Amino acid sequence: MSETLEAPTPTATAHASKYTRNSPYQSEVLVNYLLTAAGSEKETRHIELTVEPGMEYTPGDAVGIIPENRREAVDEVLQALGYTGTERVLDHYKVDIDLDEALRTRLAIGKLTRGSINQMAKLAPANDGLKALSGPDNKAKAEDYCWGREFVDLALDFTGVIQTPQQLFNILGRLTPRMYSIASSQALHSDNVQTTVRVVRYDSHGKSRQGLCSGHLGERAPLGETLPIFLHANGNFRLPEDSSAPVIMVGPGTGIAPFRAFLEERQATGAPGDNWLFFGEQREALDFLYREQLHEMHKSGVLQRLDTAFSRDQAKKIYVQDRMMEHAPALFDWLERGAYFYVCGDATRMAKDVETALLDSIAKGMNGTPEQAAEYLETMKKQKRYQRDVY
Repeated sequence: MSETLEAPTPTATAHASKYTRNSPYQSEVLVNYLLTAAGSEKETRHIELTVEPGMEYTPGDAVGIIPENRREAVDEVLQALGYTGTERVLDHYKVDIDLDEALRTRLAIGKLTRGSINQMAKLAPANDGLKALSGPDNKAKAEDYCWGREFVDLALDFTGVIQTPQQLFNILGRLTPRMYSIASSQALHSDNVQTTVRVVRYDSHGKSRQGLCSGHLGERAPLGETLPIFLHANGNFRLPEDSSAPVIMVGPGTGIAPFRAFLEERQATGAPGDNWLFFGEQREALDFLYREQLHEMHKSGVLQRLDTAFSRDQAKKIYVQDRMMEHAPALFDWLERGAYFYVCGDATRMAKDVETALLDSIAKGMNGTPEQAAEYLETMKKQKRYQRDVY
């Protein structure tokens, strides 16, 4: 889910104002199961969380989940710094708490940042190692050092620099909520909000690591567990107001989440507009998220077209943008009928490749130049018919 979201709409503000990132709702985990099969290279989970009456969301919105640092990571930091965790500190709001709670719920002790290195260097200006990694002239070196490391690695490499627990509030950033695209329609699920999460796990510098919030959801959020959450409106990612308008959705991997919500909403409201989904993952047998539900929607006519791309199921990798090019004439035909085009997922490569395929499809369809295709797409943007939620 992208962090760069539009300011909430007036209605969104009205219904979401009771619970915020600073005053979250204590939600209960209703469902938490693996979507991927044994043998998959990915661990993707479906999560369902309670909401109370008055907490409303619209397909396209996000749920903010406030995670905690895992016990082992907190203990490693305490050990590296030589503290017990009972030391008293003042948090960002000058609330007196113990260091253990601060490291568990207030401070970002995961992914190491250059900011932390620079702040550490200020505490030890004579330390040559920190001097070589800090400041604008050493940006590349610092980024190289940060890659795959966490704060505990910095603390172990430069022992004795931190003199008091309170200094950690200058060195470390705040533990921030993680935003996940909502994967459900409240028209079908009035008392809960659902999302799709890929649990991030990796090894680096001789240690097993995991994503902060995804690791929390993957390991420490069993049924009945409580999680602090809030709802976040995204007015830039919305179904067409005209329910008869066709919709084309491109959502590989966990990018499927908002489109499951879109399809459930259109199913629940009986929207007459045609729906076309492009979904991609690594292997059909292991990674086809929401397979049964999508097939049922296709069979029942909620989903007119379902095109999949499983990159590892054949020698030559096939991605969603390849499927778009295969169906370029039909794609352009849908656009000419006034279709809205949506993309959700990885901004680094996928979204760019999808936009290139879209422009190529437009150019071929109108028998025009790349410049004319770009103008066509620009018009779609102005009409809010091209919307992206990329991260």
